[in-house]
Amino acid sequence: MSEGYEKLKARFQNGEIIILDGGIGSEMLRRGVTWEGHKVESEPAAIRAIHADYIRAGADVISTNTFQLARRSYMNHFADAEHMKRIGAADLSRRAPLLIGEGVKRVLEARDQVGRRDVLVAGAMTTLDWCFRPDVAPSLEEMHAEYRETVQAFKDAGADLMLFETFNSSKEARTALEAAREAGIPAWVSFVCDWQGKLLNGETVPQTREGLAGVEPDVLLFNCAPVPDITLALGELSRELRKRPGPRMGGYAHVGRFDPPDWMFTDEYPPAQYLSACREWVSLGAQVLGGCCGTTPMHIEALKKGLPRTLPV
Repeated sequence: MSEGYEKLKARFQNGEIIILDGGIGSEMLRRGVTWEGHKVESEPAAIRAIHADYIRAGADVISTNTFQLARRSYMNHFADAEHMKRIGAADLSRRAPLLIGEGVKRVLEARDQVGRRDVLVAGAMTTLDWCFRPDVAPSLEEMHAEYRETVQAFKDAGADLMLFETFNSSKEARTALEAAREAGIPAWVSFVCDWQGKLLNGETVPQTREGLAGVEPDVLLFNCAPVPDITLALGELSRELRKRPGPRMGGYAHVGRFDPPDWMFTDEYPPAQYLSACREWVSLGAQVLGGCCGTTPMHIEALKKGLPRTLPV
């Protein structure tokens, strides 16, 4: 565990609010850079600038631009490994860990550029297959092997923690957490919820916690859903944690609409209105707040300036 993460845990103990960054892929689009291919290697200045702006806005933890960056992301374009080898680019089988390293490096560079060495690097990783489709998850055997490989790549690159985000089942989250524990790196898990406060596979909050028994993360969050859905899920989690204490809780909603393969920006939640929603989440006990798709450095700056420094007693 890094020294920085030890200090973050002390801040948790003091009841301090921890600020995450906001959307990265959608912010790239907003700045005229397409998200496809992640661009951590081909557009380093653009990615570094986004991370730096979030650090200047006040984020305590910056996530890497590595969403859906795993070996399977490339394999899914082909019939099988032999087909990929025959018609795919020569480096596809080893591209993911190399780009993960570049993704971590962009955050480290931005941190040095701004002069905020206290900011932590979260290795951002979503489900191995499409995050909104729990029905297409790979087998447990495949999960174990692929999470071990990918988590180790983040650790080797210098990430302070893993942020498993937009997960849709406790089964896959458990597998990811086991891989992080095996690699010796702290981990947080964030689930995508529906309009009923459940995971996309139908699990309730109590069922989700039961599925994570013995490997619960330091922080349990909800993300990549509209503000009202996150509010409902956090309310369920707050009630559950009052019955049976456990992880810290948090959330980061998206603002706008998904217009595959890109993001559609709307004016539903400007920074001041998003801050108001996050204040409600703090009142429920949320200690880690940030933004998902569509949010900007301005949203994060509003949270940094407008949220209380600590949880209400």
